Amino acid sequence: MKRRYFISALGGAGLLYACEPTKTPPKPLSNPMIKWRMITSWPQSLDIIHGSLQRLVQRVEAMTEGRFTIELFSADEVVPALKVLDAVSDGTVEAGHTASYYYLGKQLAFAFATTLPFGLTPMQQNAWLYNGGGLEAIQSIYADFNIINFPAGNTGSQMGGWFKRTIQTPQDLQGLKMRIPGLGGEIMSRLGVNVQVIPGGEIFLALQRGALDAADWIGPYDDRKLGLHDAAKYYYAPGWWEPGATFDALVNRKAWDALPKNYQAIFKAAAYETNLTMLAEYQRKNQEAIAALKQDGIQILTYSPEILKAAQKISEDLYQEKSSQNPEFSRIFQQWNQFRTQSNQWLKQNTLPYSQFIAS
Repeated sequence: MKRRYFISALGGAGLLYACEPTKTPPKPLSNPMIKWRMITSWPQSLDIIHGSLQRLVQRVEAMTEGRFTIELFSADEVVPALKVLDAVSDGTVEAGHTASYYYLGKQLAFAFATTLPFGLTPMQQNAWLYNGGGLEAIQSIYADFNIINFPAGNTGSQMGGWFKRTIQTPQDLQGLKMRIPGLGGEIMSRLGVNVQVIPGGEIFLALQRGALDAADWIGPYDDRKLGLHDAAKYYYAPGWWEPGATFDALVNRKAWDALPKNYQAIFKAAAYETNLTMLAEYQRKNQEAIAALKQDGIQILTYSPEILKAAQKISEDLYQEKSSQNPEFSRIFQQWNQFRTQSNQWLKQNTLPYSQFIAS
């Protein structure tokens, strides 16, 4: 009896096991052959930026074993340098790389994606974008243009421009002819500067021939390559209007949605890597270039507290003014400004004392 029960039970268990549905094996990932074009706002002479983008597209190709390739184009090869957003938005190309603050005329809130005067350092900017809701806020703006964006590079804290004579007070800025774009230019204009916006390739001759008295570009490495130290001898810091400029990889939304999920993840990872490695390269090469500029006889000077305070006051007034005029700017500014305030308190407690001690 017991034996029959055991066999019956075993047979039942075997029957149950045999009848248990077999799990369907996961379908293999779809890895189609895809080819994109990526246009940029940069000439190849900006070798850190251009080189970083070359590595981005190489990483995407390597991680997809050659099945997702992106052809890279420099500024003006497909569209003018400042038309990258338009070309990505309308689907002329699938992707682009640019600085979002070039498009303030389309939406002022794009400024937050790149940098604002007296805004965030590179470390703070990355913290806000990746862990403070910043990227989601910026992507909500880009959605209106049929684009999704990802941070993909940072120049680090920029310098405060080249001058043909020294400046000590806000009065010294009156009537000065200076090349400086964006909100920084608007603030300088309110300080009495005759603001001009010309392409980077024209800055040297304009300074040399006296059409400009001063000019902002990027930082020691790129500025020295442009030869600006041969046209002006006074190099000011800090670049309060660009304390941590982030560049963006823009992707047409329709093209993005058509990508397999694993390709999307790979592109995002490559952009994330580019955001880190570009900043690291600028940090190393700028410190080498600033030492070389000193050997060239360039005077490295700092803006006086009087000028900085005047510029900061105008900046904060400008943000309130823009917030009252632009709902999207106002919405992001409130979030960004709260983050800035809290982050600066932490910086004041820890990073600043350490930096001051080391610098001394």
